[in-house]
Amino acid sequence: MTETATRHLYLARHGEASEDETTLTESGRRQAVLLGERLRSTPLSAIHHGPLPRARQTARLIGEQLDAVPLHQSEHAGDYVPYEPTREELPPDAADTMLGFLAQVPEEERDRGPALAREAVAAFTGPVDGDRPRHELVVTHNFLIGWLVRAALDAPEWRWMGLNHANAALTVIRYAPGRASSVLFYNDMRHLPPELRWTGFPPELHV
Repeated sequence: MTETATRHLYLARHGEASEDETTLTESGRRQAVLLGERLRSTPLSAIHHGPLPRARQTARLIGEQLDAVPLHQSEHAGDYVPYEPTREELPPDAADTMLGFLAQVPEEERDRGPALAREAVAAFTGPVDGDRPRHELVVTHNFLIGWLVRAALDAPEWRWMGLNHANAALTVIRYAPGRASSVLFYNDMRHLPPELRWTGFPPELHV
């Protein structure tokens, strides 16, 4: 039997992006640097990131604050719909709003999403082979973070919706051999000053 060890999965949404999403704003760059500074004492073995500029730039800025942690671009760390629910799965009073939101997402992101989501779960979750714990960071997008948190909690597949993540906030999930996966913390912004928190959220959700 292969020996396995604990994986700590660190999840971060990219920093605040420009309106056309081609680059980070100045606030987004500051967010990424501050997140990197927070992670300096974390024994990260790798930083994975999606292919879009906002994720790639965020990962690079985080990496610049660390000591030679390798960066890996992964398509399954990208921006896509991981699961498209049917109306029957959703709460009746919220179904119209939720399905209307998904209808605005480009068809390609909806069609390719489930396969990429399966790849992400296979690549990033569960205990790791060997006898040494592993710490990995994935710089990604709101949808995938919601999907991985939902999976860690064994929640219904549609429940990735409504799990929102602020720019450059941090979530950590622990996968230990012989134990249920555990969300250690979610959407943590303690490394950001007040003026850089809650970006990526509509104002009515700021708390």
